Amino acid sequence: MSHAFFILHKERKKLMRKIDDSVAVLKGVGPKLLSELNKAGIISIYDLLRCFPFRFEDIKEREVGEILDGEKVVLKGLVVSEGIVTHFGYKKSRLVFRLMQDGVVINVTFFNQPYLAQKIVLGEQLAVFGKWDAKRKSLAGMKIIGAKITADFQPIYHTGKNIPQGKLQKLISQAFELYQDFIPETLPAKILQDYQFMPLKNALYVMHFPKDEKEANDARRRIVFEEFFYFQLKMLSLKGKEQKKNPGEVTRYNNQALKKYIQALPFELTSAQKKVTNEICYDLLAPYHMQRLLQGDVGSGKTVVASIIMYAVYTAGRQSALMVPTEILAQQHYATFQKLLQDFPEVKIALLTSSTKKKEREEILAALKNGQLHFIIGTHALIQEDVVFHQLGLVITDEQHRFGVNQRKALREKGNDPEVLFMTATPIPRTLAITAYGEMDVSLLNELPKGRQKILTKWVKKEQLPTVLAYLKQRLQAGDQGYVLSPLIEESEVLDLQNAQALFLEMQNYFPEFKVGLLHGQMKSNEKDAVMELFKENQLQLLVTTTVVEVGVDVPNATVMLIFDADRFGLSQLHQLRGRVGRGVKQSICVLVADPKGENGKQRMKIMTETNDGFVLSQKDLEMRGPGEFFGNKQSGLPQFLVANLVEDADSLEMARTSAKEILEKQPELLNESPLKEGVAKQIFTSYFD
Repeated sequence: MSHAFFILHKERKKLMRKIDDSVAVLKGVGPKLLSELNKAGIISIYDLLRCFPFRFEDIKEREVGEILDGEKVVLKGLVVSEGIVTHFGYKKSRLVFRLMQDGVVINVTFFNQPYLAQKIVLGEQLAVFGKWDAKRKSLAGMKIIGAKITADFQPIYHTGKNIPQGKLQKLISQAFELYQDFIPETLPAKILQDYQFMPLKNALYVMHFPKDEKEANDARRRIVFEEFFYFQLKMLSLKGKEQKKNPGEVTRYNNQALKKYIQALPFELTSAQKKVTNEICYDLLAPYHMQRLLQGDVGSGKTVVASIIMYAVYTAGRQSALMVPTEILAQQHYATFQKLLQDFPEVKIALLTSSTKKKEREEILAALKNGQLHFIIGTHALIQEDVVFHQLGLVITDEQHRFGVNQRKALREKGNDPEVLFMTATPIPRTLAITAYGEMDVSLLNELPKGRQKILTKWVKKEQLPTVLAYLKQRLQAGDQGYVLSPLIEESEVLDLQNAQALFLEMQNYFPEFKVGLLHGQMKSNEKDAVMELFKENQLQLLVTTTVVEVGVDVPNATVMLIFDADRFGLSQLHQLRGRVGRGVKQSICVLVADPKGENGKQRMKIMTETNDGFVLSQKDLEMRGPGEFFGNKQSGLPQFLVANLVEDADSLEMARTSAKEILEKQPELLNESPLKEGVAKQIFTSYFD
C-alpha cells in the first residue's frame, strides 16, 4: 500500500466520523466496558463528551503547615517507609506507610485497598489525596495521585464503581482528540455574541479539563444556558402550537356589566386582584385558547377573582364550571358564590357532588344542558358522562395538582375548547413556575385583603408543651376551636414522631370537657367530609389531623393550630397548614412544636416565625430543600437537567426564556442556522423535542 493511498484512506476515515458514532470505536473499549458505559447512558461519542463531572477535587499540592484539621488535601513527599499491609476482620485490611515533607514525617493510612502497596516505592516522590488529621499529623488516604500532578482540579463522575474514573477520563480525552473538529455549534451566533459564550467545542472540553476556576465557571454558564434555552424553546413552542391548534373563540364579555358586578362586591379588590383580573380578561378577549395558572397565597382571594371571570363569561352567554378536589371545599365555594351573587339573582348557580340527591341531580343536569344554569361548582362528579353543557365557555380547576391529567382533560372536553384557568394556593417560586408550567401564562396574587390579621407563629420545644396545652384550653373555653396536627397516622418504628391516633387519645384525656375529632388520609372520603362538617358546625372543638387538612378547609372559628414535629415539614407545607387558621376576624396563632437536631431544621423554624409571606417562604424552601423535594419526590413534574440547577441558575433561566421568546417571535430564522438545524440540536435534546 503506497504512502499516498494510506494518507487518503486516513482522511476518508476522518471524514466519515460522526459525533453520534458508538463509543465502541475508541481504543480500550471492549465488550465488558462497552456494556457498562451503555448501562450508564453513554452510547455515543456525544454522550461521552456530555458525561459531565458532578464536582471537582482540588488537587493542588499543599504544605503541612497551612492545612486545617479535617481538610481534604493533596500532600506530596518522599516515601520514607515501605507500605505494610495488615489484615483484620472479614476482607478488611489496612495499608500504612510514611511520607516526609520538608523534614515533617506524615503517617498515611489506606483502608481496604491493599493493591496500592505496589505503588509505594521507598525513596521516591509520591502525592496522596486524603483527609488531614492535624493532631496525629496523619493522612487518611483516599487515592494516590502519583508523582506528577498535571492539573489543579480532578473531575469526579457519577458513573458507578464498574467504570474507573481514570479510564473514563482517558476515553474522554481520546474522544476529543478524534472528534473535536466534528462538534457542531448548538446555539445561534447572535446568542453567542450577545452573552459572550465560548463555542460549544471549547465549553465541552473545559467542563472536563478546566485550567482554573474562572474557566470552569464560564464553561458551565454556557452549558446551563443551553439546557434552559432548549427547554424553554420547547415550552414556548408547545404553547404556540396549542394556540394554533385550538385558536379558541374571543369571549366578548360585557365590560359595563362586569364593572357593575365588581362594584357590587362587599369589599374593594386588592391591587393584586385588579392586576390579575385584567390579565385574565385580556386572555378572554384574545383570539386564542386561554391556558393560565393563577397562584395565590393562603387567603389572597382567588375565589373572588374566579367569580369575576365566571361572571364575565356569563355576560358573553356561556357557562362556567369550577372543579375542586373535595366535597367540603365544593360546599365552601358554593356558599361563597351564593353570597357574592346575592344581588344578581339572574345568575343561576348549582352544586354537584357525589352526595347530590338523585332528583336534584337530574334537575341540575337538565338545567345545565338547556342553558338555564350558568355556574356549576363541583367535584369529580362534574366529569361524569351524563353531565352535558349547553355552551361551556370556562373551566376552572382549583388545586389543580390534586387532579390527574385525564380528569382535567375530561372536563375541558365537555365544551368546544373552553378557556382554561388553573388555581393553586401553593406559592411556587418563579423559576419552578416557568419550568413546571412553562406552557402556561402565570398570574400571581401576592397581597392579602385589607383587614386580614397576620397569624402569629411561635416555635416551642417539647418541654414547653404543658404551657402550650394550657393556653389551648383557655382558647377553647373562650369558644374558639383548634387543630392539633401530626405528621404520621400510626406508630412508626423508624421515626420517633407523635402520631395522629396517639395524639387523639392524649387530647381526649387532656380535654375531657370538649369534643375531639380525628381526621386522616386513610379514612374514606365520606368519613372525612363528615368529620369536617362536624368541625365546621362546632360540634367538634378540637380536630386532631394529619396533612389531609392542608388544602381549602375554611373554619373561621378555628384560631389555634399546634403542629407536632414541625421540623419534619418543608416551609411551604407548614405555610399551607398554618393557613387553616386566621380565616376569621379573631387573632390566630400557629405553634410549632419541634426539637430539631440539625441547623437546617432550626433555621426553618426560625424563618416560619419571621414571615407570613408564602412567596418568600417558597423561595427559601426551594433553596434549602431543592426542586424535587419542593414538589415531592413522586411527581415533581420537572425536567432532569445534566448541569443546570433551578436554584443556583435562576438568572440563566430568565435569560434563556427571554432569548427563546425573542427568537420564536422575532427571529425564527436564527433556528435555521447551519449546522444548528442539523443532527446535534436534535440529537442532544431528544428528551426536549420528542
